[in-house]
Amino acid sequence: MLFSDVLGLSHIKNHLVQSADMGRIPHAQLFIGPEGCGALPMALAYAQYLICRNEGGENQGANQACNVKFNALSHPDMHFAFPVATSEKIKKNPVSDHYMQEWRQFVKEQPYGNLFDWYQMIGIEKKQGQIGVDEAQDIVKKLSLKAYEGGYKVMLVWMAEKMNPASANKLLKLIEEPPEKTVFLLIAEDEEQILQTIRSRCQQLLFPPLAEEAMATALVEKGATRDEALRLAHEANGNFNKALDLMNHDSEDLVFEKWFVQWVRSAFKAKGNKAAIHDLILWSEEVAKTGRETQKKFLHYCLVLMRQAMLINFKVSKLAYMKIHVDGFQLEKFAPFVHENNIQNIVQELEDAIYHIERNGNSKIILTDLSIKLTRLLHKKAA
Repeated sequence: MLFSDVLGLSHIKNHLVQSADMGRIPHAQLFIGPEGCGALPMALAYAQYLICRNEGGENQGANQACNVKFNALSHPDMHFAFPVATSEKIKKNPVSDHYMQEWRQFVKEQPYGNLFDWYQMIGIEKKQGQIGVDEAQDIVKKLSLKAYEGGYKVMLVWMAEKMNPASANKLLKLIEEPPEKTVFLLIAEDEEQILQTIRSRCQQLLFPPLAEEAMATALVEKGATRDEALRLAHEANGNFNKALDLMNHDSEDLVFEKWFVQWVRSAFKAKGNKAAIHDLILWSEEVAKTGRETQKKFLHYCLVLMRQAMLINFKVSKLAYMKIHVDGFQLEKFAPFVHENNIQNIVQELEDAIYHIERNGNSKIILTDLSIKLTRLLHKKAA
């Protein structure tokens, strides 16, 4: 992975290259950034720079044989850990090594992809993946071996917030005092879900959302017109993965839009019409048929959409970037129903539903309860 292939983030590239050139390499680093910001490709480029002992700020020229192995993600000193679960392929005790072929394909095709894209790749989109204690044991075993080429060994942990407590505690000592020339690169979107004891042992590097211009330039190179690229980059709000999905009409947000509009229309019918509760129950059943990761992602989408509606209602439309592509539905007309008198309760109900779904509650009951509560809240008048 070349640093030049990573969109934008020149200040982070310079920081990583300069610290490596000066020999100031923290043994544990935590890359924190939102979905689609490029933390994974940046970590791969940085790991290649360390392992192949490249110079001059780029991964080419210095050690060609090493760079070739690394570009194929087959270098023996580069190790990976990522969320997995049982599948048709692996019936019990799944670990990352069982899915390395899929991982190489994922990184090559979707370096900016999100967790749901990964779950779809390995056929576990209806399950909740994790980095478990079996994975932690594998990591300890791998890092106890000497480096194949005598230089650095790198353990890249993608979506580190998916480490369960048993796994995190098992790795605690290793992260604090790894073997010589061993570097941990942890990548996370939500640092609050990582144990504080892990966070305190890592040097943190914050990744901002990508600049619209950097995304637009990349979209033009992939076949979009300049005007379309700028529109998609704005709507994606710094998430290059979403921008690509929107360009290819392959975004899960397009499905979420239909669910949201269906729910809102049923909610407004319910005022003074008790029979409309049947529509809300049917809506809940439809969403409940999907996997838990899809349900959680949809509820997060609803949280963002409610915030956008509130911004429009409070006359700060410049900060609103989302669009609804469903015919006949305008976010501007929905916005007045999200106001200071109900927004906190709406957010609380959505977050509670996410919490209960994560903990394997009955999705149909959770979503039916949520739809009825949110219907009442939307009918609440502004102060």
